[in-house]
Amino acid sequence: MSVSVKRMSPAHLALKPLTLFYDGACPLCQAEIVYLASRNHEGLLHFVDINGPEYDPQSVGVSCEQALARMYGQLEGQTAIHGVPVFAEAYRRANLPFLAWLFSQPLLRPIWNLSYRFFAKYRYTISGLIGPFFLRLAKRVSHSKSTSI
Repeated sequence: MSVSVKRMSPAHLALKPLTLFYDGACPLCQAEIVYLASRNHEGLLHFVDINGPEYDPQSVGVSCEQALARMYGQLEGQTAIHGVPVFAEAYRRANLPFLAWLFSQPLLRPIWNLSYRFFAKYRYTISGLIGPFFLRLAKRVSHSKSTSI
């Protein structure tokens, strides 16, 4: 009988788990979560649909309306974080160093903030147009990774 031991890379040893609060009614949001979940080899990412029964606005300190307007996450044992830093932290935990670096750059932060505000306001229109394609793509990538392991 063999026992599989999950080894964390040295860079991941210091990272606390991050819970991402996402809109499960948004196909583009779902695609991002499916993709991140497929890269969650270290188990440092957790996902909670803000429209589902797992989401408790009181314990997080963020209403559903607030969570729809901005991206929110919560590092284990800490208060909620929001905006662009959530993406940087998620990409860091998904072992996507270039995206983590890109979303960590102070000079780019105003662009990311403005882009996300636009997306959040029109998420269902944008997602209705391109979300299904990206959700299928994310599921295909996720499936091909799981079958190649």
